[in-house]
Amino acid sequence: MSKRVLIVNKFYYPRGGDCVCAINLERMLQSSGYSTAVFSMSYPENLPSAYSGYFAPEVSFDGGIGNKLTALKRVLGLGDIKKSFAKILSDFKPDAVHFHNIHSYLSPVIVKMAHEAGAKTVWTLHDYKLICPAYSCRCGNGLNACEECFKTPNSSSLGVFTHKCMKGSVAASSIALMEAKLWNRRKLSEYTDAFVCPSNFMRNKMTQAGFSADKTHTICNCVDAKKAEILDNIPESEREDYYVYVGRLSPEKGTDTLLKAAATLPFRLKILGSGIDYERLKTEYSENQNIEFLGHCDAQTVANILSKAKFSVLPSECYENNPLSAIESLYAGAPVIGADIGGIPELVKPHNGVIFKSGDCDSLVEAIGRAYTTPWDHEKIKTLAKEAFSPEVFLKKTLELY
Repeated sequence: MSKRVLIVNKFYYPRGGDCVCAINLERMLQSSGYSTAVFSMSYPENLPSAYSGYFAPEVSFDGGIGNKLTALKRVLGLGDIKKSFAKILSDFKPDAVHFHNIHSYLSPVIVKMAHEAGAKTVWTLHDYKLICPAYSCRCGNGLNACEECFKTPNSSSLGVFTHKCMKGSVAASSIALMEAKLWNRRKLSEYTDAFVCPSNFMRNKMTQAGFSADKTHTICNCVDAKKAEILDNIPESEREDYYVYVGRLSPEKGTDTLLKAAATLPFRLKILGSGIDYERLKTEYSENQNIEFLGHCDAQTVANILSKAKFSVLPSECYENNPLSAIESLYAGAPVIGADIGGIPELVKPHNGVIFKSGDCDSLVEAIGRAYTTPWDHEKIKTLAKEAFSPEVFLKKTLELY
């Protein structure tokens, strides 16, 4: 009889990389004969699920004081979250519970509940929340990488409050500090059998913060089966004369640096994605004929554009973990021009891209120019990426933790 695996994430639709990974894991396990269930927060955009009746009621930090108090109770693991999760634990009886992003809209209390129910607890970390109360390892001004809260195992998480790291708000930062104190390293280590870090960079930061190396495991993200099928069905052809950026347009993603560099170059750049800086950047560079803003694009469109691009650019200025945009680019045979920050250098090697100094416009200009004159072996890049980032490789390593 196959194992029963409960997959948990705060949202159940492709809202971000964490959601995509959780949904893909569900599909891969089902295809391999495992019995699966999902647990999430009720939300209008969620995908249909036979288990939606078990989902925790929606909470929101917006609105009046009533909403905020309800949301605060959720952060603390109080109220209806325990009842909802206890019900699915009792009815589904999982052998393993695989957690993804659960803070705030769910709660780490459910990891404790799964542990006490005797299930194997595995937790994939898509951001730095367990060591940085503000998730991102960026200081309150949002400009600099910051490790104040986890420089050593004895570091204090008080910095999230003093720097107002959460949205520049005293209230939000106070809640983040309270959450970090309540769900501390000691408790989370006790309740969790295995922490999955998608990059060695993240694993090193976890151990730096005092988490046991024996409980942390590096498993690189994979291209999901549907996108892999789309990319596999696009025949390799001559690359067209443009490069691309795929992702969110926001300060920490380095898009200002990218656009500043692109504006000085004679090469065509396609921007795929949206975000808080989309309208500003589109307006600011509206007269530049070499920069094209395409907004949010579906999977087929992204695949088609990547498969014809000379290369893609990942100009991040934050501690990227294991970005799917880089993995998908390589799977499409497009080299990656990547910033030397976070887990990006683990993916970008001399045969498949160029590394440049994060936040340095001149370094990025030089890297783009070098990439344009390099005779890339696009077919080899794609072949090696398929070996490294296949769903089969990812699933095999994940199942070993169950």
